[in-house]
Amino acid sequence: MSGWESFFVAQVGASAAVAGLVFVGVSINLDKILKYAGLPGRAQEALIVLMLVLVVSSLMLVPGQSGTLIGAELLGVGALAWTWVVILDAMNLRQLEPRHRGWWALRVVLSQLATLSVIIAGLAVLAWGSAGLYWLVPGVIFCFVVAFFNAWVLLIEINR
Repeated sequence: MSGWESFFVAQVGASAAVAGLVFVGVSINLDKILKYAGLPGRAQEALIVLMLVLVVSSLMLVPGQSGTLIGAELLGVGALAWTWVVILDAMNLRQLEPRHRGWWALRVVLSQLATLSVIIAGLAVLAWGSAGLYWLVPGVIFCFVVAFFNAWVLLIEINR
């Protein structure tokens, strides 16, 4: 798994910084966020995908792990995040006003791309070794897209 250290170190720092941005947005706009049924879930979703990047990147920095262990870690962490996001998205759909359902569908697609890429990476590492780590790259990118999309709503759109 050598050659990936810089990537994972960068992702640990970036995910922690963006999580801080989400916490600031929630702190600043907490009263407004709590007025809308779906917004606490959006904050939670942003933090879940950022935590996914943070945990995966941290795990990948642990030296001396076998490919089997790395694949199992990716599969387990990815499946946990995927399950949590699916539950949040289902709960959010029930609370959502009909006029916002198009945006909800986009959010679901993006969160599925983010979390499923990590699961696929785990399976690919188990099957093909370190080449499977390349599946993490789109997963990490989609995690950041989901987090920034939600942070924008929590910081900017809520004030319009």
